[in-house]
Amino acid sequence: MLTLTDIEAAALRLQAHLLDTPCVASKTLSLITGAEIYLKFENLQYTASFKERGACNKLAQLSIREGQRGVIAMSAGNHAQGVAYHAQRLGLRAVIVMPRFTPGVKIERTRGFGAEVVLHGDTLDQSRSHALELAKAEGLVFVHPYDDEAIVAGQGTVGLEMLRAVPELDTLVVAVGGGGLIAGMATAAKAIKPGIEIIGVQTSRFPAMVNAIKGTHHPQGSSTIAEGIAVGTPGVIPQAVIARLVDDLVLVDEGDIEQAMVMLLEIEKTLVEGAGAAGLAALLKYPERFRGKKVGLVLCGGNIDPLLLAAIIERGMVRAGRLARIRVSARDVPGSLAKITATVADAGANIDEVHHQRAFTMLSAQNVDIELVIQTRGREHIAQVLAVLKDAGFEAEEQL
Repeated sequence: MLTLTDIEAAALRLQAHLLDTPCVASKTLSLITGAEIYLKFENLQYTASFKERGACNKLAQLSIREGQRGVIAMSAGNHAQGVAYHAQRLGLRAVIVMPRFTPGVKIERTRGFGAEVVLHGDTLDQSRSHALELAKAEGLVFVHPYDDEAIVAGQGTVGLEMLRAVPELDTLVVAVGGGGLIAGMATAAKAIKPGIEIIGVQTSRFPAMVNAIKGTHHPQGSSTIAEGIAVGTPGVIPQAVIARLVDDLVLVDEGDIEQAMVMLLEIEKTLVEGAGAAGLAALLKYPERFRGKKVGLVLCGGNIDPLLLAAIIERGMVRAGRLARIRVSARDVPGSLAKITATVADAGANIDEVHHQRAFTMLSAQNVDIELVIQTRGREHIAQVLAVLKDAGFEAEEQL
């Protein structure tokens, strides 16, 4: 059974090979949530994820013969990069099997560390099956992303560092996929501070660990913005630790995660992927549960496709009321559009897009619907823009 001694030994192996990342207070997020929040910036690791902790600990313990054979792993990206980077550093051959729809940025970075990337299957489970077949066929050492005590011990060093930096933490909120990170952290944290509360967070689209621990039957989806924790089959080793040491598991929705990602980018000026924002998403969804507590959140990864990030930022602007779509009905005569845009400008809003709609409308043939996408200062400003348009004689409404 995994112990604090195993995790402390892993910490010694990792010295000088990984960052002891900052764990610092966030005053603004604390004010917003009502909890005293401390952020552990694992997105600052060289591969932008905590995953290289477990990978480094595992590879450092391979025998000479195992090292000569090379290693193989399956991963949606972060474990892949961790294994590839440390295999390259140690001079080992690395083969990585990734789901076909893994974000391109993760695939290219994995290849950049010298690994042989094989795209196979639509899920991690399918990738794992193929990786095991290749391991047997080519004699490679299989490096599991979470169901391995050496991996879990490496991930547990995050908990050691957090409690060393902020001993007064009374709650840790940790994203859960296969369970390696929370299992390692819970083992370390409960041994050091038995009264500390450990809360796991899963996306509602991939609730496998919640179902396994709580006996629930939440349905599983096919995709999520938090692909780093999109695990259909929880790890056997982590599950046993979670059942014994983790106080609770909660679910968050896609919108909660998107909101948390935008807040971390805007407030903390730090980029996280979906899984990295899951902890904050839980505090935003369940504020009463954490109010007044000293909460440690792990920003566990920062690898995200730029196009997905752009879409998330835009959607976040819409939710905040800083980007709005309004429909204005007007006479279809020269000068109408100019008057509308001037009115919007006078109200202090900026126009992003303009669309005329003449055919698909119930208006009379002499009228036109003009759809505007505008930048505003928030919900109150949207209302002001609509009021100014109506005062100018136009019919105007927000399109949701």
